[in-house]
Formats: sequence, C-alpha cells, structure tokens
Amino acid sequence: MINVTKMNNMNITINSDLIETIEETPDTVITLTTGKKILVKESRQEIVNLVKLYKKELFSRYIYD
Repeated sequence: MINVTKMNNMNITINSDLIETIEETPDTVITLTTGKKILVKESRQEIVNLVKLYKKELFSRYIYD
C-alpha cells in the first residue's frame, strides 16, 4: 500500500499491486487493473519510488522475521 495525494489535496492509500500504468499527461494519472483512474500530485517517478520502497519493506520483513 502506498500513500498518494489527489489533486484536491486528499491523501489516499492505494494497493500498489493494482497499479497497471502511470502516465504524466502532464498531470500524473494512475490506472488500476480495475480500470479506475486516479489523478495525483506526485510525479510518475515518485510513485515508482514509493512502490519500490513499499516492496522493499514488505520483503525485508520475511527475510528478517
């Protein structure tokens, strides 16, 4: 799960496993596998970094627990 900011400044948490595509048009649009599109303030690269960080934290729990 990652936290992002919608254009109306509302913070939401999305399941990163449901992300299908991330586009900058120039606003960042996250398309989920469900077909839902979410317009967010973070850049495409910031979203990618958030997903990487989440996955790293998730998998490190299995290694060190």
